[in-house]
Amino acid sequence: MNDVLTKMNDVMYTYILIVLLIGVGVYFTIKTKGVQFRLLKDGIKSMLEKTEEGADGEKKVSSFQALMISTASRVGTGNIAGIATAIVAGGPGAVFWMWVMALIGGASAFVESTLAQIYKVRADGQFRGGPSYYMERALGKRWMGILFSVLLIICFAYGFNGLQAYNMSSALSYYIEDYSNTIWPLVIGIILAVAAGYIIWGGTHRIGFISSVIVPVMAIVYILIGLITMLLHITELPQIFAMILKNAFDVRAMAGGFAGSAVVIGIKRGLFSNEAGMGSAPNASASAEVDHPVKQGLVQVISVFIDTILICSSTAMMLLVSGIDGQSGVFDGIPYVQAAISNNVGEWGIHFITVSIFAFAFSSLIGNYYYAESNILFIKNSKVLLFIFRATCLVAIFLGAQANFGLVWNIADITMGLMAIVNIIAIFLLSKVAFKVLAHYEEKKRQGENPVFYEDEVGLTGTVWKRDE
Repeated sequence: MNDVLTKMNDVMYTYILIVLLIGVGVYFTIKTKGVQFRLLKDGIKSMLEKTEEGADGEKKVSSFQALMISTASRVGTGNIAGIATAIVAGGPGAVFWMWVMALIGGASAFVESTLAQIYKVRADGQFRGGPSYYMERALGKRWMGILFSVLLIICFAYGFNGLQAYNMSSALSYYIEDYSNTIWPLVIGIILAVAAGYIIWGGTHRIGFISSVIVPVMAIVYILIGLITMLLHITELPQIFAMILKNAFDVRAMAGGFAGSAVVIGIKRGLFSNEAGMGSAPNASASAEVDHPVKQGLVQVISVFIDTILICSSTAMMLLVSGIDGQSGVFDGIPYVQAAISNNVGEWGIHFITVSIFAFAFSSLIGNYYYAESNILFIKNSKVLLFIFRATCLVAIFLGAQANFGLVWNIADITMGLMAIVNIIAIFLLSKVAFKVLAHYEEKKRQGENPVFYEDEVGLTGTVWKRDE
C-alpha cells in the first residue's frame, strides 16, 4: 500500500500540482501587475500596525500575530532537512527554482489570503475563515468546503504534527546512545503533548502570542548563523552562485530524468515549503483584525519570502559552502546539515541545529493545529467535538514522538496535494473578487486616504465588512 501511495504522490506532485501552482501563480502575478513586488512596502507597514483591544477587553489577533501563526506553520523542519534532501536529490540548481517559486507564489498567497479576509466570519468574539469559508460563502458549495476541511485536518493535525513530533524526538539520538530503544521517546512524547495542550486550550490569542515570540527569535538567529557562515566563506560565494545557476539550467541532467531534475525538485521544495496557493495560510490570515482585506493579503506575501528567500536560503548556503557532499538515502536530511554546519563553525553548530529543530518544529506544530481547529469549527461548531478533536491531536503528537510512521506521512502528503487542488480551483474562480478589492485599495491610496474597506463599495453583500460592523 505504501508503494502505491508513493507512486500516487510522485505523479500528483510532479505532473499535476506543479502545472497548476505555476499556472495560477503566473496568472495572478500578471493580473495584479506583480502585487507581491509593487506593494511589498505596504505589506511591511500593515504588518507593524497595532490592533486595539475590543470594547469588552477581548484580545484581538493582530496582523503581525496572524503572520507569525502562518509563518510558524510554514517554517518547520522541512526548512532544514527538506532543503538538504532537495540539494542531494536535485543538485544545487534546485535552490534557484526554489527562489523562483517563492517569487511567483507570492501572488497566489496574496489572492488566497485576501479572499480569506473578505469572506471571514465572526464567532465567539473573534474572526475565523479560510478556504472552506470562501468555498461556502462565495461559491455556495459547502460540500467543497467540508471536503477541503477534512483533507486539511488529516494532513496537518495528524500527519504533519506527528511528523514534527518525530523530528523533535529523533534529533536527540545524537546525544543518547540507542535512543529509540530507551524510555526517552516516551518521555519526550509526554512533554510535547502537555506543552501543546497548554497552548491550544489557551485559544487563538495564546497561539498568536507564542508564535509571535518563538518565530521571530528563531528565524532571526537562524538567518544570522547563515549570514555568519557566508561571511566566513565570502570569497567562495561567487563560485557557489555560479554553481547554482549552472546546475539550474543543466539540460543534460534534465534530459536524464525530468522528474528528478533540479527544476522539479526545486519547484516542489519551493511550493511546499512556502505553501503559497495550498490553502493553509488563509486560515490564519482570516483571524487578523485589519481595516482592509488587501492589507493582510500583502502581509502574507512577507511570510512566503521569510520562509523561502531567507530561511531556506540560509540552510542552502550553510550546506553549499561546507564542502560536505550529501548522499541520497545515506547521508541527507538532518545528518547532512549537522555535518555541514559542524564543518563550518565547529561542533557547537550541531547543538544549534538541534535547538533549531525543536524551535522550528514546535512552532510549526502549533500553527498546524490552529489551521485544523478552524476547519473543525467550520464542519460543526461544537464544544464536545472540539474537546475530542484536541485530545486526538495530543495523542497524535505523543505517538509521533515515538515512531516514524511512513504510511501516515505518505497519506498526509497526498491529502495535502488534494487539498491544494481543491483550493486552486476555488481561488481561480474567485480571483476577480480579489482583483476588484485590490483595485479599491489602490484607488483609496491614490486619493491620499488610509484604505478602509466596506463591502458595498465593490458590490459585495453578506460579508462582515458592512458599515455598521
